[in-house]
Amino acid sequence: MDTLKVNIKHAESHASRQDLATLLSEVLAAKEHLLKGDAAGNDFLGWVDLPATIDPNVIARIKSDAARLSAKSQLLVVIGIGGSYLGARMVIEALQSEFASMVRGKHPYVVYAGQTLGEDYYAQLLELLDREDYSVCVISKSGTTTEPAVAFRIVKAHLEKKYGTREAASRIVAITDACRGALHSIASQEGYPMYVIPDNVGGRYSVLTPVGLLPIAMAGYDIDRMLEGARDMRSLCIGDNTLEGNPALMYAAIRNVLYRKGTKVEMLVSCQPNLRYLAEWWKQLYGESEGKEHKGLLPHSLSITTDLHSMGQYMQQGERLMMETMLRVTTPDNTVPIPSDERNLDGLNYLIGKTLTEINDCAFEGTIEAHVEGGVPVVELTVNKIDEYTLGQLIYFFEFACGVSGYTLGVNPFDQPGVESYKRNMFRLLGKPGF
Repeated sequence: MDTLKVNIKHAESHASRQDLATLLSEVLAAKEHLLKGDAAGNDFLGWVDLPATIDPNVIARIKSDAARLSAKSQLLVVIGIGGSYLGARMVIEALQSEFASMVRGKHPYVVYAGQTLGEDYYAQLLELLDREDYSVCVISKSGTTTEPAVAFRIVKAHLEKKYGTREAASRIVAITDACRGALHSIASQEGYPMYVIPDNVGGRYSVLTPVGLLPIAMAGYDIDRMLEGARDMRSLCIGDNTLEGNPALMYAAIRNVLYRKGTKVEMLVSCQPNLRYLAEWWKQLYGESEGKEHKGLLPHSLSITTDLHSMGQYMQQGERLMMETMLRVTTPDNTVPIPSDERNLDGLNYLIGKTLTEINDCAFEGTIEAHVEGGVPVVELTVNKIDEYTLGQLIYFFEFACGVSGYTLGVNPFDQPGVESYKRNMFRLLGKPGF
């Protein structure tokens, strides 16, 4: 298989091979905790074996429902927040055209609700839904998380008014708890098709469950190929105990070595604008998994060359508190060469015949050289291309590395106690009974 690769040569002046070798025993112990399930958070390790154990009947149902809803929908509204929508959005936006909303294909265009409480956002969404045929995928384990619950009430009312109660019910799929919770009760009473969010898979690790697979299939992408990539990466992550042969162990190790040496921020950097939601998903995965007990690298992201004209100055000469993880995609889907211009008023004729990828690669290499010279440790992640298979690999790679890294850091990577604080305050301010 074409395997994701991790290259640490541009970080070795900050984290030596000896530093990594010293940490290896801790990293391997963290890996064993994941595989044996004998540490904190062990009731949320269902994602570890998920790519190899997901029920083929569930996959068949997902494909069937995706085909049924696609046949009568121009839009799919995915309602969820955090891990209930970021994984699907990451994959869909990585694979679709940047201009997909303006050039509709044979599959529904996916829009999102439940990730915000912005009033203008919902007013504009409802105006769109007035004009388009649509279906809904609502994702919530409890059904009572405020943002998606409010969104579902609004969209459900619109759907029923537009199509009638019976037809509206045929256009809604619920992904929720197996047997309890408000959304489970609503779906049971209304007769919506239901899929289960496994009890042992937390939201930010759920993209390879129906939470991510149904919206991705609805958008027209190959979920079998994505699961294949995840299975292959799982075999590598589980089977290899060396830093050199196991990219997830190397990534977890280099992050922890740099953190112990004073690094506080990790920048995930890519040259591909279609990977911006990969960065958003990654930020939740690592921020929510490691950011506790006053520990953890702060996950942030940059897109180059765009952000070199805004954050580039800080990266070059600001406080030395960050590392960069730079994701390189070696093979683009398309080629756009630079045309000739007889007058050459812009002075760009020296680029005639070069492709944008060649120019972008030089910008990528130039950025690495400049930032390394400026004192920033750089880790390179390299993949051949962005497709379903590679995204499956990336998803499992980042998840496995996150579990190992969190245990190496000494925290439970699978809880999120701090998330509840704002909710309690919001409920009190809204006057919710009991708060």
